[in-house]
Amino acid sequence: MASMNMIQALNNALDITLASDPDTLIFGEDVGYFGGVFRVTDKLQEKHGLTRCFDAPISEGGIIAAAIGMGAYGLRPVVEIQFADYILPAYDQLVSEAARLRYRSGGEFWAPLTVRSPYGGGIFGGQTHSQSPEAIFAHITGLKTVIPSNPYDAKGLLIAAIECDDPVVFLEPKRIYNGPFDGRPDQAMKTWAGHKDAEVPEGHYTVPLGKAAITRPGSEITVLAYGTMVHVALSAIEESGLDAELIDLRSIVPLDIDTITASVKKTGRCVIVHEASRFSGFGAELSALIQERCFYHLKAPIGRVCGWDTPYPHAFEWDYFPGPARIIRALNCAMEN
Repeated sequence: MASMNMIQALNNALDITLASDPDTLIFGEDVGYFGGVFRVTDKLQEKHGLTRCFDAPISEGGIIAAAIGMGAYGLRPVVEIQFADYILPAYDQLVSEAARLRYRSGGEFWAPLTVRSPYGGGIFGGQTHSQSPEAIFAHITGLKTVIPSNPYDAKGLLIAAIECDDPVVFLEPKRIYNGPFDGRPDQAMKTWAGHKDAEVPEGHYTVPLGKAAITRPGSEITVLAYGTMVHVALSAIEESGLDAELIDLRSIVPLDIDTITASVKKTGRCVIVHEASRFSGFGAELSALIQERCFYHLKAPIGRVCGWDTPYPHAFEWDYFPGPARIIRALNCAMEN
């Protein structure tokens, strides 16, 4: 076991798959010689060569289109979109081609590509470097959407995504690349050093897609979160003093609905936390699914703590960011009903 931050864990996952599978390759904007804007692909070109890890033009649609063709011909491309905010030019390729290739060809072709992209706020990136677009991918049948919250899961989920025969959108919460974040920007930054989930096996392993993790068992209320919000929610729960059960979804498609419903039926209350804007966010789907499956077990309305329905503001980042205070208010509101 080695202690790794999320960047190192992802780099290790890519290194292992490049070494073990000659059909795997990596390309995207600045991922080759430079090693990626967040250094996730650092030294992979140097180790594995120019044909296995290389730079692409600044054309997100072209990057995804090329990866789809490679996947159809038997390769396993792993592409990086430098920021998730810039993935929209590639959306048509992901929706119209990658997600539907297996279906439209009657199973004759498929596109086993993995699309990595840093997402989310908390780094003063403003409206074009802080968005959380996960819901627009979850809506598309044929795509899988994965979001790790710690180094151990990041490595295992990324290897599982690369080995999957379906296209996977792999969103990396950039605020927690170097350490967990409890949602309190006025406190000193933390690193992953000493964290239990930073102990990462150095060899090959996978974390199954579609299996949630119970980060904190509890009996009074269920809290659903993913990515950075897992750590913010945990901090809020600890401050609230409630015996809350915190579930890290890890992937939103496929969704581990069985773990969610079992928890909500036990606690009778639920609060959903995500950084994306509230209207039509993934929390709305979670709320509907819980309502359908747990209606007679619910003791209070399902709560949602989300970003606001505005562009991500640079000057008012911490008013937008769903911090512990907002989560605690939602928890207390659910408990009072």
